[in-house]
Amino acid sequence: MPQIKTKKTGLVRVGLGKRSYDIAIHPGGLTQLGQYLKDLGFSGKVGIITNPVLEGLYGRTVEQSLKRAGFQSHMISIPDGERTKTLRWVAHILDQLMEQRFERQSVLVALGGGVIGDLTGFVASVYLRGIPFVQVATTLVAQVDSSVGGKTGVNHPLGKNMIGAFYQPSLVLLDTQTLGTLPTREWIAGLAEVIKYGMIADRNFFTFLENRMDDIVGMEQSALHHVVKRCCEIKASVVAKDERESGLRRILNYGHTIGHALESLGKYKKYIHGEAVGIGMVWEADLSQTLGLCSKQVVTRQRDLVKRAGLPTELPTVTFRDLWAAMLHDKKVAQGLVYCVLPKAIGKVTVDPLDQKAVKSWFNQLGKNRT
Repeated sequence: MPQIKTKKTGLVRVGLGKRSYDIAIHPGGLTQLGQYLKDLGFSGKVGIITNPVLEGLYGRTVEQSLKRAGFQSHMISIPDGERTKTLRWVAHILDQLMEQRFERQSVLVALGGGVIGDLTGFVASVYLRGIPFVQVATTLVAQVDSSVGGKTGVNHPLGKNMIGAFYQPSLVLLDTQTLGTLPTREWIAGLAEVIKYGMIADRNFFTFLENRMDDIVGMEQSALHHVVKRCCEIKASVVAKDERESGLRRILNYGHTIGHALESLGKYKKYIHGEAVGIGMVWEADLSQTLGLCSKQVVTRQRDLVKRAGLPTELPTVTFRDLWAAMLHDKKVAQGLVYCVLPKAIGKVTVDPLDQKAVKSWFNQLGKNRT
């Protein structure tokens, strides 16, 4: 894809050869969406996939921007929340595209958070065997993580993100002003993914988070811009080296082995994604210390930072049998082995298969320590 040439944005390039694209970090960028698409050579119909809340907040702005640039837009609004990330809603969106006679030259825009992005990308990958799509991320989780890298898909009752495809967007547009309208719970949940990047790849960034967490929670703009840009830089670097998660990219799943299991056990109602990841990071680090891979200081520094961000840290009351069964349904399982990202130091992790007996021993000890 061609590169964005405007000097009004902070740009991060995802280098994937012919599938390369830009991440444009642009406060107020929603008003320029049409021009961005025009600069990339698109024309004709644009399908905007969003939810009713975001349609009310940003729908008119996006539609007017597209109209000014000469596009015909069609809004497809689906219910908010993780429970819509299913094949049923994929079929609903496909029905709309068919009825509106979308063509191979048409473009889809994912206006929303991770659920909208994953759904839209998956629909784009299968409609007419693939049409372009653009990520316009409006949540912190999506801006620092899920909108970048081309992972798309939906959930299955037996596991999260089990049905999907690697399908890269043509552009990721991050208007950081949209973060100001997030519910507090959603905003705080997104900080789990931010902390994750410091843990897996950049100890200096982790220290920055320790020093500036109060400013970040308070949405101080310079701190926030640095956070979004640095997370995107790390994600882009990892994706460029391992697009399809055959090696290095697996480190991005830190906190997600336990986190996804907790989401599944809670029927995607008890925790939102970032909350589950925050708990997952805390206890995967604790497990890592028990296995002799990291020091207690690593566990303590991370737990303190997760708490300062306002995220939950306590493992809920679950049985080992249920937790392990949920972990076995994770997409990171290979040849029957549960792989987990485990910290060795701040900024350094390893990806190892878990020994069920060792994990059970650790889990049982947790129960004794609670009583």
